[in-house]
Amino acid sequence: MSVVAITPDYKFAAKDRVENFHGNQIVYVGWDHHLMFCSAFAYPVPPATTFKALRDGVMQEAFELHPEYSKVNWETATWLLDNEPFQPQLDKSLQEQGVGHKSLLRFQTPELKGYKNAGV
Repeated sequence: MSVVAITPDYKFAAKDRVENFHGNQIVYVGWDHHLMFCSAFAYPVPPATTFKALRDGVMQEAFELHPEYSKVNWETATWLLDNEPFQPQLDKSLQEQGVGHKSLLRFQTPELKGYKNAGV
């Protein structure tokens, strides 16, 4: 359902601008076909965070709640960045790889199709 403003003068400054996050940016990360999580997680991280630090540190806290997370094979996982194919470089920063404020990273695990194959 779309929303229509009553007046054409409905203008405001968005509260989720990058300058409101004290040097961090919001990065959304979702695990496709794993329906235990209803949506991507939002992480406030510095743009200089390496992809390895995001994957192996920041993401783990939430995703490890899934019973299959310990079985993820990162060598065969595929990634999308803002719905485009993405090949992360572990030792480069998010910023260097074009991961910006409010970017959506999604990963797929070919060997894992969701808890008890719920995501098939």
